Order: sequence, then structure tokens, then C-alpha cells
Amino acid sequence: MVLTLLSVPVAAQAADVPVPIPSSSNQPETGNGEVSAADRDFLVKVRMAGLWEIPASNMAQTKSKDPRIQAVGKSIGAQHVTLDKADVKVAKQLGVALPARPSDEQQGWIDEMAAANNTTFDQIYIDRLRAAHGKIFPAIATIRASTRNDSVRKLAQETNQFVMTHMTLLESSGLVQYGALPTAAPPAAAKGPVPVDQQMLAAASGSGGVTGINTSVILMVLAAALVAGVITTMRILRAR
Repeated sequence: MVLTLLSVPVAAQAADVPVPIPSSSNQPETGNGEVSAADRDFLVKVRMAGLWEIPASNMAQTKSKDPRIQAVGKSIGAQHVTLDKADVKVAKQLGVALPARPSDEQQGWIDEMAAANNTTFDQIYIDRLRAAHGKIFPAIATIRASTRNDSVRKLAQETNQFVMTHMTLLESSGLVQYGALPTAAPPAAAKGPVPVDQQMLAAASGSGGVTGINTSVILMVLAAALVAGVITTMRILRAR
């Protein structure tokens, strides 16, 4: 009971703490390793993301009347500036040309937000950024897992951390329409039967997931503890 009571304010307080960004300072960025076409495309996409999300987030700080949206825009905009600098640094190191303007589609999103009024802006901002982050998220994971270049690897890890943070910030607005998000593609059919851990299933169904403990044993222990507590209480009352 004491542990439970102590954990309540900690959990409540944690919800107000900014999302942490894990460090990648121990990773090398010497430019060593083969640079693939996917790596170059990744550098371009990171650049293009900043080219429209930075002005969009700047608008969130001025057009929105919701302090939460303003704070989200400020955080995402500042983090994209940092990420853009890191992306430009790696691109120069590896000789990858980067775009100077957003795509026509991205410019259309910026224009849409610029034309929105104070009532409609918040939903448009959250919808567009959350959808964009959801699309690039799996692509970043692929680069992080497969690239052979150490500078791209470090940038991919940092980008992954930023995107996770941004999705969490956007979702904290309470405006994300999860039902409108793209549905994940169905998994590929498994070749042959999928092995099942029968012991794990039996343990989970018999004792709530605690291996080696039966539900009846737990109930007996609890009953014995209750009886012992009653007897002890009666003895104390008699002694008084």
C-alpha cells in the first residue's frame, strides 16, 4: 500500500516532464562506410521535412490560441532547426546535394495552414504533421538498421529520436484522429507453422502470467494472512 501511494504522485508528475531524447554522442561520425542510394534519399527527406515543418511550427506559435499547441510548435520547430543543421553537416561530409525548397505537396500544406483561421489551424497543423511523421518513421528505422556509413547511422538514430518525440508532442494535443491514420500493411504469411510456447501460455492462464504459482495457492496464502491478522488484532485488544 505504501509503495502504491508513493507511486501515484510520481506517475502524475511524469506526464508533465518533456519527452527525453536519448544521447547518441558515443556514436562515431567519421563518414566511413559505403553510402547507398537509400542513405542519400534519407538525407534529402530529412532536409525536406525541415523545410516545411519549421515554418509550419512557427505559424503554430502565432496563429494558434491554444497554449498547448503553441508549446508543441515551439518545441518541434526548435528541434527541426537542430536536426536540419546535423543533416546539412552530414550531407556536406558525404557530398550529397540537398534541396533548398519544400516539395509542391509540402508547400501546399504550408499554404493551407497560412490560409486557415484561428479556429481551423490547430487541427490542420496536428493532422498534417502527425501523418507526415507516421510515414517517415518506418523509413528511418530501415536506414538505422541497414546503413553501412557511420555518419548516416548516427543521424538516423537522432532523427528517429526526434520523430518519436514529435509524435508524442503532437498526440499530447488531444487532436490526433487515430481513426484517420493509414492502416498498417498486413504481415506476410509465415512459412510453416509458428512455434508456440505452451509453457508460457499455461503459466499465464493459470496464474496471471507468474510462472510456477497457482491461483489456488495465492488465495490460500491471502486467506491465511487474513486469519493471522485477525488473531493478532484480537490478542492485542485482549491485552489492552
